[in-house]
Amino acid sequence: MKTKKLEQILFFLALLTIMTVSIFIMIHAKEINIKYQNHYIKQTLFFLISIILFISKDKIKINVLFEYSNHIYLLNVFLLFLVLIMGSTVNGAKAWFHLGFFSFQPSELMKLSLLLYLCQMKRNQELNNKKEERNYIIKVFSAFLLPSLLVFLEPDTGAIIFYFLIMISVLISSKISKKWLLFFGIAIITLLISFFYLYFFQEDILISLIGTSFFYRVERLLNFQKGLQIENALIAIGSAPFFKWNLTETGIYIPEAPTDFAFTLVTNVLGIFGLLLVLLSYTIITVILIKTIPKQKKEPLYSFHISFLVIFLFNTFYNIFMNIGCVPIMGIPLPFLSYGGSTIMVYTFFLVIVFHQKKKKKKLSIRC
Repeated sequence: MKTKKLEQILFFLALLTIMTVSIFIMIHAKEINIKYQNHYIKQTLFFLISIILFISKDKIKINVLFEYSNHIYLLNVFLLFLVLIMGSTVNGAKAWFHLGFFSFQPSELMKLSLLLYLCQMKRNQELNNKKEERNYIIKVFSAFLLPSLLVFLEPDTGAIIFYFLIMISVLISSKISKKWLLFFGIAIITLLISFFYLYFFQEDILISLIGTSFFYRVERLLNFQKGLQIENALIAIGSAPFFKWNLTETGIYIPEAPTDFAFTLVTNVLGIFGLLLVLLSYTIITVILIKTIPKQKKEPLYSFHISFLVIFLFNTFYNIFMNIGCVPIMGIPLPFLSYGGSTIMVYTFFLVIVFHQKKKKKKLSIRC
């Protein structure tokens, strides 16, 4: 028990370090552009709510979330549909509800809603024969496909990748035949090979199939090493001193610095020392997440924990690799470092569920 408490304290300190760095770079961001002037106030408020939720995690009834996960999922699907009609457009994506001082992104909440729903589905599903197994896989795929289609229309490619990772990780943690996993693997490889063949050798056919706007969206993703963002990000990281602490010195300009390029923005505030501090904090968080994986594989918390670990690692590594020009630029912020209330709140609820401890019932002793 003492080891678990120590791990949670160490985890909380690493998380608090990332939050503190985030606030510093948000203060710095207001010197870059006037539209970022309130980011540090909002970010601080989100972090305060996040800390309160994390500290009081054991008082939250996690079982209720799993029990009503189907209702939460359907409500979220409705929000994804509604945002296409009434949402605000930001950076070419109609994915936001503006609520006065704050903004809300339903596609972020769907990460949590989908995982809760799939974990509960796994718990209720019996896989005693091939028919039940096939029906289960169809249900899981359908639950993934519906929000993915709605998010695709926004468009938000990054969110779809997360939904796919959630689906695959839940299926892997389920006791399904390996042939199904092999089938998914072959299908994905076939689709990728077909797509890239059409992209490089049959461009006209591909445009006729997916449309001009989506084709040029893909083209921008594949030509990710060109453009002001990545060029300035590489200059900022490559020319950064080991230690720097000057909130008034803006440094080189990077578009979307507080969100997608927050990792690079750290160099403008703290230099290489800041990057190492952030990397160390993420390493501590990852190690503790791995060590705290539940042993009971039949419990929904096991699948939830594994899936969260997968998407957390992908989220972290992809954003860092994106900042150094190794992967295409997509709207994938760095957890608890990048600006964004929706992402912070969703990841906080992920952690609340992962670290939730069941209260042990006290045994009644009868004295004669």
